[in-house]
Amino acid sequence: MRILAICGSLQARSANLTLLQDAAASAPEGVEVPIFDGLGDLPHFNPDLDPTPAVHRWRRALAESDGVLVASPEYGHSLPGVLKNGIDWVIGSGELEGKIVAITAAVGSSDRGLRGLKALRDTLGAVSATIVGGEPIVRGAGFEQDVASLMRALIREIASRLRVAGPH
Repeated sequence: MRILAICGSLQARSANLTLLQDAAASAPEGVEVPIFDGLGDLPHFNPDLDPTPAVHRWRRALAESDGVLVASPEYGHSLPGVLKNGIDWVIGSGELEGKIVAITAAVGSSDRGLRGLKALRDTLGAVSATIVGGEPIVRGAGFEQDVASLMRALIREIASRLRVAGPH
């Protein structure tokens, strides 16, 4: 099983990147969790442009995954522009269509990140994604356990679909 991890922040020391690293570390044997590092390389979405090598890399990474894990901060009560841009690049081409996507945000308190996750959920509706999770995860005691719990839920959902449909 392959779960593509995507950080909505480009910040090198992002708490959301730490969350994804913890998720990858908690994955059981047989579950690969590569962290995609190329969102910042994508050009601004323009349907008149031919896809660049960065766009092809993004599309291939999504196409080769059984599911996706997104950890993203909230910017201006919404999702970060770089993440929205990445999703825009695959709405028409279909690599994210119908995927199982776990969404969360690493936050300092439980009242943070909710609007960003709602905006992300709404945007993923454009590709008919099946959403797992959707709540922020508070940094501090219990953080690693909450991340591992989200991973288990995502893996269960993907495994259920793979049993029904077979691998991609």
